[in-house]
Amino acid sequence: MLNATVDLYAQAILEPRTDGKVVFVAADRDERVELPATSVLADEEPLRLHRGIYSRFVRQYNGGRPLSLTLTTYADAPAGSGLGTSSTMVVCIAQAFAEWLRLGLGEYDIAQLAYEIERIELGMAGGKQDQYAAAFGGFNFIEFGPANRVLVNPLRVKDWVLNELEASTVLYYTGRSRESALIIQQQIDNTKSGNTVSIDAMLALKEDAMLMKEAILRGDLGAYAEVLGRSWKSKKMTAHGISNPEIDMLYQRALDAGALAGKISGAGGGGFMMFYVPAARRMALLRELANHPGEVMNFHFTQNGVQSWCLN
Repeated sequence: MLNATVDLYAQAILEPRTDGKVVFVAADRDERVELPATSVLADEEPLRLHRGIYSRFVRQYNGGRPLSLTLTTYADAPAGSGLGTSSTMVVCIAQAFAEWLRLGLGEYDIAQLAYEIERIELGMAGGKQDQYAAAFGGFNFIEFGPANRVLVNPLRVKDWVLNELEASTVLYYTGRSRESALIIQQQIDNTKSGNTVSIDAMLALKEDAMLMKEAILRGDLGAYAEVLGRSWKSKKMTAHGISNPEIDMLYQRALDAGALAGKISGAGGGGFMMFYVPAARRMALLRELANHPGEVMNFHFTQNGVQSWCLN
């Protein structure tokens, strides 16, 4: 798969305590949980992700001995937006624990650990691309093979291509978060049942990722836009609910305003839409999107993946 990271970040601040308590604070969601520091925290809401990460690190890296701490988190992008916010947060929190415990884990280690916690231990539907994207950062072509084999190939994209892509890409938050698990489960069910329409669409998406990678490396952004538009049509065929009349209307209005192509991020159904528009037509597209209830989110591409540091 082809992936690029942008400067919409997840943050985690881990502060040791001495009173035998565990305090989780999701500042952006106005949620706070205070618990006794035990070896395993109950797998329940609120802040289930925080609890699951704590329990895994205590079990695997602290010999089952409880840790007393305050963990404060917040994210620039809303949950359920399709930008991989939850997976990025898991990577972020995992890196904070690894920094505190001085584990020396690399990007592959953190990404795999985050995947196992989120998808296997907590049973949250989805793939593993978001964890690896957040851990490594930058433009990458990520290959997934058997036996949990993952290979992250950094792309050497020319500066002018990055600049033109940034100037020509508009991120628009529809204002609707969505339950990605339902759409992902439908895609899984379609594959298991041999739904040829859905399977053919998924194969087309795989081929499109290769073609978009080649177009970006060549600097052929016209070809990139063409494949992006075709890829959106294929994505809509993988499961019901990826698009809806509201999204289709918004997409057509964007094309009428000058966008060449677009695609919804993540599983679909809401969240962020990405539009590719020639830079000369960018303002016309922004004026059109201002007529709708969502919000344009400014961003820059970033080469940095997860980072951590200690103040003392």
